[in-house]
Amino acid sequence: MTEIGIHDIQLATAHHVLDLGDLAEHAGIDPNKYRIGLGQDEMSVAAPDEDIVTMAAEAAAPILERNGTGGIRTLLFATETGVDQSKSAGVFVHRLLGLSPTVRVVELKQACYSATAALQMAAGMIARNPDERVLVIASDIARYELDSSGEPTQGAGAVAFLVSTDPALVAIEPVSGVSTTDVDDFWRPNGSTTAVVDGALSVTAYLDALHQAWSDFAARGGAPIGEIERFLYHQPFTKMARKGHRHLAKVTGAPLDESTLESSFAYNRRIGNTYTASIYGALAALLDLDEGRGAARGLEGARLGFFSYGSGAVSELFTGIVQPGYRATLDPARAAAAMDARTRIDVATYRSLHAAIGTDDGDVETPRVTTGPFRFAGLRGRARQYERTA
Repeated sequence: MTEIGIHDIQLATAHHVLDLGDLAEHAGIDPNKYRIGLGQDEMSVAAPDEDIVTMAAEAAAPILERNGTGGIRTLLFATETGVDQSKSAGVFVHRLLGLSPTVRVVELKQACYSATAALQMAAGMIARNPDERVLVIASDIARYELDSSGEPTQGAGAVAFLVSTDPALVAIEPVSGVSTTDVDDFWRPNGSTTAVVDGALSVTAYLDALHQAWSDFAARGGAPIGEIERFLYHQPFTKMARKGHRHLAKVTGAPLDESTLESSFAYNRRIGNTYTASIYGALAALLDLDEGRGAARGLEGARLGFFSYGSGAVSELFTGIVQPGYRATLDPARAAAAMDARTRIDVATYRSLHAAIGTDDGDVETPRVTTGPFRFAGLRGRARQYERTA
């Protein structure tokens, strides 16, 4: 069987960053409630001329620089922060990246899960046409009401990955377990710029979905728990992944080592929740930072377990094998540089940016703030305008 999987991956984030210690001080609470209780240190905050499109294009551009555009016939854009009720955000990215007109573009939505749906769709397309490649982009801005319990779990970021045969990074195995349950744990009503969340129910729904997905995975002949060396979880906050790992250990009776999760938390702790991009940001961090079987081989040959969750709720559990020589494809310095380059803001500036988000009701020109390669220039005739900065 021809192997299909993730050939290249890249992360991008927003221009601003807020230290959660500053947010805790503003709220009059112990910073450890965020740093330890949630497992979060910082959160990225988008500038007025940034959104999911600009971050998506920034994540995807280096992949095209490294791999070219040959064979790319599909761009799948996963997000729950859509910029239009009809037009795919990916169509804007298509133009910014200079892709061929003979590329289909589709936007996928199901809370934080849809990038995994995109990965599985891409694998199916490539199985039918092995010479094709699919560009998948997950990009989101997590926003909750000011002074709400969800506020410290906000974030902004994008992950792009190229799916192909003979992947250089991770070969996705064919068996997966899925779970869907209609539950109101989290949603964003039409006309609202912030999400609604029932925190306690969301935790319960996540753990129930993990149990159901694992049971389906095992029933369909998935790899035994003892043969999965690393686990990656959707991370609305990194402590949730810990809860998931403990729950899976209880469900399976396996002695799972929680310390093996640490490297997958590195980017999320600094960027915050990125919804659809979260689990693939965890993958990027794991591949960049985890030495696995030793410095020489890293994670070569390791089987990874993925648990992708999207509130509402849809989840999927699947596995993939890290490929020999995978490190040659990675560019870990780029992700670190992107996080280090963010402009630090105080709480007052953050609250002002948060309050300024509105609807596309009239024409506007956005101020030039971002130093990234793409920017949201504003609205003209209520249509969104994007441009390259260089």
